[in-house]
Amino acid sequence: GIPGPGPAGKGQNWAAAPGLGFNSPFTRIPGPRAREGAISRKFYITTAIDYANALPHLGTAYEKIGADVIARYHRLAGDDVFFLMGNDEHSQNVAAAARQAGLDPVSFCDRMEGKFREAWASLDISFDDFIRTTQPRHVAAVQEMLRRWEASGDIYRGKYEGWYCVGCEAFVPEKDLVDGLCPNHGKKPEWISEQNWFFRLSRYEEALKEHYAAHPEFVLPESYRREVVAVLEDGLRDVSVSREGCDWGVPFPSDPSTVMYVWFDALINYLSGVGFPGDPDTWRRWWPADVHVIGKDITRFHCLIWPAMLLSAGVALPRTVSVHGFITVDGQKLSKSLGTIIDPAVEVAEWGPDPIRYFLMREMSWGRDGDYSHQRLAERYRHDLGNDLGNLLNRVLNMAEKYLDGHIAGPGVEANDPLREVTERAHESYVERMERLDPQGAILAAWEIVTRANAYVDERKPWKVMKEEGGPEKVAAILHCLLEALRHALVYLWPVMPRKMADGYAQLGLGDIAGVRLGDLARFAFPEGVRVARAEPLFPRKE
Repeated sequence: GIPGPGPAGKGQNWAAAPGLGFNSPFTRIPGPRAREGAISRKFYITTAIDYANALPHLGTAYEKIGADVIARYHRLAGDDVFFLMGNDEHSQNVAAAARQAGLDPVSFCDRMEGKFREAWASLDISFDDFIRTTQPRHVAAVQEMLRRWEASGDIYRGKYEGWYCVGCEAFVPEKDLVDGLCPNHGKKPEWISEQNWFFRLSRYEEALKEHYAAHPEFVLPESYRREVVAVLEDGLRDVSVSREGCDWGVPFPSDPSTVMYVWFDALINYLSGVGFPGDPDTWRRWWPADVHVIGKDITRFHCLIWPAMLLSAGVALPRTVSVHGFITVDGQKLSKSLGTIIDPAVEVAEWGPDPIRYFLMREMSWGRDGDYSHQRLAERYRHDLGNDLGNLLNRVLNMAEKYLDGHIAGPGVEANDPLREVTERAHESYVERMERLDPQGAILAAWEIVTRANAYVDERKPWKVMKEEGGPEKVAAILHCLLEALRHALVYLWPVMPRKMADGYAQLGLGDIAGVRLGDLARFAFPEGVRVARAEPLFPRKE
């Protein structure tokens, strides 16, 4: 939860500060915006940075895949995209893991960066930059923010006593404990008492209430917004911005014996990753962030403390915080002790990256908890990917080869053709769901095309039509429509399954899918002069 209350009676009645060098945080367009035509926009998306003390697990991968799908969609839409990920290295847990490994913290973090990058590469996560909180560019950003908070009068010295969870690296209010235990880790927090520097979070209570009232899409989904607003209505207290007796972290410019509390340090990566404060051109190009993608356990940091930090420093607020739920495994919480921690690398080795990406995005509703079941994964692979999509592509390509020698030059598709109508409706739904940060809904929109195309094959029966008078021409029209529907479906599913959809697109004889944009699908007409390739199973049968 919140890092902890400040000294009793201090900082409770401050008016919101005007900010430094920023007219108003409340005049920007909030949240995901409706797409109009082929308008290109800048789109800056981030994920939470990960503690570098342990390898990524399936829950970590879920967040990164979801953000990657959203980033790839915006590239597909023609937007100018910047996708930031990284590692949180100024953590006491990281320092402890380094000691256990017999390494200094920096050497340990260097090694862990390689392992994280390898994991994300195996899942085709297309980030543009990988920030580390030990990098000089980040340290400079943290110290600049601290100087701004001090200039705003929002930093003061005080004493804190309370419960501190080592796993969360956060102070836990007593009311949030469950039977005296941390709700996230199931362990009893430590009671600590120390002299710290504090940030006047309470000063920004009214400003944040204003912002939430004016920007209903600041936090999505709505259920998490309501939770955060409830905390806000309960009142904000000042929070600790330093840790006593720690030497692993960013030192205070005005107090070199003190280091920044890890959460205040980590949040600033969203600024340092796009040039703050040393590269003003990059900074102006990308900030404010369009979407922060985070897990539900860190909403208070991102939705209350982070915007207050920005207001104090005179920096514009991000547009949207997109919150996802947790993953269980066969009904059990991810836990080392229970043996339910799943290594993404093991799953990728067995299934390949695309089936894992598809299952997590199709099975889990973004914002809600979801279960990772190997049985359900096998069913989705066999039914959705193997039968519905893979077999459809194979059937259509084989008929094109058999009846038309692979050359598709059929007549245009009638305006009232049922497959055309479904495909055009699916386009509108797909764009709407992606703009609303709903990967599952976007997949379902694309799957309407797949489902209708399979039914279309059985209804039109090209193998029978071929025997009728004028059969080749009629079959060409049928296959023209099917291939065009497949072209749309493969492009819509590319952000979710980039490798396999690229393979399928190439089999359609259309070249590299990476250069395709949504605007290329404006007309329902399969390109002329194309020769489809030999059909190869996209999702081979597995035992």
